[in-house]
Amino acid sequence: MSRHSSTLSRHPLTAAVLTGMLLTSAVTAFAQDTGTTNLDKVTVTGSLIPQTEIETHTPVVTITAEDIQTRGFTSVADVLQQSSLTTGGLQGGQTSASFTQGAEAAGMFGLSPSYTKYLINGRPMLSYPALYNGGDTFNNISGIPIDIVERIEILPGGQSSLYGSDAIAGVVNIILKERMDGSVLNVRGGTYTEGGGSTFRVSGATGFNSADDRLNVLVNAQFESSNPIWGYQRDVTKTTNGKGYTAQVPTNDFLVVNPAAGNAYLMMDPNLCANVAGQFGGTTVLGTRAAGQSCGSIYSPGYKTVKNGKDSAQVYSSFTFDASDSLQLFGDVLYSYEDVKYATGSNYTWWGTASGYGRFWDQTSGQWMNLQRAFAPEDISANGYKDILNTDRNKAYQVTLGGRGTLGNWDYSASFTRGEYKLTERNFVRWADPINNYFEEHVLGPQLGTRSGYAVFAPNWDAFYAPIPAGDFATFTGYTESQSRTWQNLGRFQLTNGTLFSLPGGDAGFAVVAEAGSEGWDYTPDERLMDGSVWGTTAVAGAGHRSNYSLTSELRLPLLDSLTVTGSGRYDAFKIGDSTVDKATYSVGVEFRPIESLLFRGKYGTAFRAPSLSDAFQGLSGYYANGSTDYYRCGQLGYAPTDTTGCAYDSVSVFGQRAGNPDLEPITADVWNAGVVWAPLSNLSFSVDYYNWKIKNEVDTLSSDQLLLAEYYCRNGLVNNTSASCDNVNEWITRDASGVLDEIYTPKMNVASQNLQAITASAKYVQELGRFGALQFSTNYTNMIKRELQPQPGDEYLDLLRDPYNMWIYDSYAKVRADGSLAWALDKWTTTLYFNYVGKTPNYLAYAGNGYDYVHPSGAKAGKWGSYTTYNLSVNYRAAENMTFSVMVNNVFNKMPDNQASNYPGTSGTPYNNYFYNIYGRAVYVQAKYEFGGK
Repeated sequence: MSRHSSTLSRHPLTAAVLTGMLLTSAVTAFAQDTGTTNLDKVTVTGSLIPQTEIETHTPVVTITAEDIQTRGFTSVADVLQQSSLTTGGLQGGQTSASFTQGAEAAGMFGLSPSYTKYLINGRPMLSYPALYNGGDTFNNISGIPIDIVERIEILPGGQSSLYGSDAIAGVVNIILKERMDGSVLNVRGGTYTEGGGSTFRVSGATGFNSADDRLNVLVNAQFESSNPIWGYQRDVTKTTNGKGYTAQVPTNDFLVVNPAAGNAYLMMDPNLCANVAGQFGGTTVLGTRAAGQSCGSIYSPGYKTVKNGKDSAQVYSSFTFDASDSLQLFGDVLYSYEDVKYATGSNYTWWGTASGYGRFWDQTSGQWMNLQRAFAPEDISANGYKDILNTDRNKAYQVTLGGRGTLGNWDYSASFTRGEYKLTERNFVRWADPINNYFEEHVLGPQLGTRSGYAVFAPNWDAFYAPIPAGDFATFTGYTESQSRTWQNLGRFQLTNGTLFSLPGGDAGFAVVAEAGSEGWDYTPDERLMDGSVWGTTAVAGAGHRSNYSLTSELRLPLLDSLTVTGSGRYDAFKIGDSTVDKATYSVGVEFRPIESLLFRGKYGTAFRAPSLSDAFQGLSGYYANGSTDYYRCGQLGYAPTDTTGCAYDSVSVFGQRAGNPDLEPITADVWNAGVVWAPLSNLSFSVDYYNWKIKNEVDTLSSDQLLLAEYYCRNGLVNNTSASCDNVNEWITRDASGVLDEIYTPKMNVASQNLQAITASAKYVQELGRFGALQFSTNYTNMIKRELQPQPGDEYLDLLRDPYNMWIYDSYAKVRADGSLAWALDKWTTTLYFNYVGKTPNYLAYAGNGYDYVHPSGAKAGKWGSYTTYNLSVNYRAAENMTFSVMVNNVFNKMPDNQASNYPGTSGTPYNNYFYNIYGRAVYVQAKYEFGGK
């Protein structure tokens, strides 16, 4: 088989980059000559054509297996979430009660995780069956066995002309090992010095090679178990905020309010909480706030997990078989199983009258009332919240079979991939009728009639302010089980010619790829979540499938020794429901090398995201649009839509429904980048790149205001420039016979636009120290220059970099991020110090006060939290030729976001930005790696 190798004198730019990758690969690499070297042409993420150049028109960030080990990364998710490109806040195990708490996500440049294309061995990952933030399709990156990762390549910027839909922010290609000579066993254990979260991981891999080396098989298995971290195991979250700008107060665990008096608190317990003093570990007391008194505990927020517990197992295998000199068969299979456990705490485990009764009249006191009763661990069982954990069970597989070979000067590859992802969510719930019946029987008593349409009761206050008797909690609680799945089929054929014809700068390269496939999504909640059987919780169903095909081509033209131009184009078509959505994308890249050590590069292209299955087929969900303006009826009274002050219909409440929309158009983007790479020495290189995005047709739910405004224009025969057409108005707005708004429908639509600008930079340096070994330094930096969002057509653009309110609402992200490492290799030792830097972010009061100038009456000021840096330290010792011991300490200085607490009120149970920071603290891991049976 032709491997297309070539011999060349390595110039300083290539040498600097390669040398920067050598330290973690092998300590002895520092002694190697950096002169003339044979370089094979290889295919890297960002091009279909094999080439020898390490730096091209497209920047690629590579994290090797050795980087993962020495920098203390514990998972693929950890690698990507700590990347300097990940400037946005994320939902996951650290954010209790998020929609996908059992999954891990990552994104780039603050854009949604769904805007990044994730690949495994160059093939698209399966979508996660549940929806990120309740409405967005994304990839769960937690089920990948990290010990078998060869490298992770991150390709920033729009890449749809090569990789199709979803590659607006960039592409991440997770490349697993294909071959192994011999076997390896890894055993790793660790814990957090603050408590909780202890982990144990064991993995083994072996390679089987035939005597003539025609058949190569790799098999890997990995098992990991980790305990959760509970809020009560960290000072920041074990109580309500004790360092806030208002006084610390207990939570409202036993609360009576008067909704007719501005929800003023009523203390109805003559014993002043004495009977419930044993709740929450004996910490429940009488609490006083401005609204009145209640019974509660400052410790109740601690009974939730802030890091999931998890048991997981993965099996991966790959093979290659040389059927002939010109044909190689290949295949791989990855199976993943995860059991993720978490608790949402008393903040989400309670009962109240507002949802079932609206309010009630207390016949004894003659007042309107609502009750709120949180459940303490003593109410649940001897083990408390540990006995009612939610469980997300993930099962996924992906199988690829194919062949590749050569026909003359052409290389070809054909493959078929099949994958399926199944999710079972076992969620703890309160049954609606049983819980209401229980409290009617034990607290409210029999209904004594009605008053103004509301129930009348004479509550038993001794029963309300009392623990739940043993066993009673189980009579009105239980579990639902929701099933969901995604599946994907993909056939792929590629032809490549690296020597299509000769040009002054070398051989032109050409590649063409044809793909066709199908994918589906089915989210089926437990029926009891849909029919009202569950108290305080509902769900949204959805199902659909789409088929697709695409054609991609790439042409690389080395016009001169110093100038190379690369162009690529792709056509994608998706059959979604009864519609076909298609999109053509292209890009043109330029590499200019005026001297061997200097590269100027740039690329312009288009990118897109096809309507996802959830965007098209998500089911109906209801809501109330309070404070809406009925522009049409105000217009009948003579009011213009620009000024409805004084109109009787300026603030109305209307019931609405929202759902997916199979008629959506693709999200589109124009993306370009330009940069420079400079290697003044063979052991030193720098790069700086600028990125620019203009994104249009983003999918969001049409606002009730836009729909009602469109109705005004349509009914009055005026020009309608809103996203809703006049046909939409007729179909989506319902009025009764007298003209009163009855119902509106606001499906997902292409309504939003974004403009982004960012700068990235990196540096690599290697210094040999003779008998003192060698040093390597590398760093990466990202700075968001511009981030503006237009939520709806015609709206003003929101400055998400300088407007703290919208920065929190839309993303919660950092403007600047950086990371880097300093490694020292000496004989059998390698020591690495890794740092991760988060720049200043707006504090809570800047969000709550809607500006950096806000000052709370207490004197607390809006502003920004200072920069946040953590350090990881690892030491690796090769005790024998086949044995390596490692010690890793992550977050060496036990950095916590506790300095953020002073900017939150004393009522907060999470006084830090948990979408961006965590409170895990220092972790210590030890690992032993044993290699045997190698040649």
